[in-house]
Amino acid sequence: MKKIAPSILSGNLLNLAAEIKLIEEAAPDLIHIDIMDGIFVPNITAGWNIVEAIKSRTDIPLDVHLMIDRPERYIKQFVKSGADILTVHYEGAIHLHRMVETIRELDASPGVAINPATPVDFLSEILNYIDLVLIMSVNPGFSGQDFIYSSLFKIEKMRKIIIQRELETFLEVDGGIKVVNIADVANSGADIFVSGSGIFNTDDYKKTIDEMRERI
Repeated sequence: MKKIAPSILSGNLLNLAAEIKLIEEAAPDLIHIDIMDGIFVPNITAGWNIVEAIKSRTDIPLDVHLMIDRPERYIKQFVKSGADILTVHYEGAIHLHRMVETIRELDASPGVAINPATPVDFLSEILNYIDLVLIMSVNPGFSGQDFIYSSLFKIEKMRKIIIQRELETFLEVDGGIKVVNIADVANSGADIFVSGSGIFNTDDYKKTIDEMRERI
């Protein structure tokens, strides 16, 4: 099943409760939350207190993406705050298997993300232990960037690996996804589509998400 995951921190942060209500009315499958620390990526967003606040306002599963240095320090806090899916970066992990196992032991679904310059083959040893692979289709750190079209080849390659291994791993793509290109991403093999400005910069979130589903 294909899933749409609006990136909520691309919305109006001065009225986040209203944005959550509008997004709920648009009926997405997940809510994506990007956590950035200004070290791993050149931006700062939010902490687990924001995840907890969002969780208190919605029953939609929370897809939390940690773009932070040494994420192992905060895994328990983010799961406790309400992360249903918790994704860490391959590039920021020293003991990746240990982190993945910790996330699963805490009853959340573990995911691993890779940046645009990281080959999908680097996930070969961890792939059997995770529920989700996240391919970044922009350089992480800022909303509103243009989709890197060479990411389509990475998505295709990862889909083939998942099929060859007979895994049920979800393939998520994040960065620059909009109505105009979501069909290309879907045709390359993605399951979950994260969209920030592609949804929140439109006048009607439900109409945009419905059109995305049609194009998928």
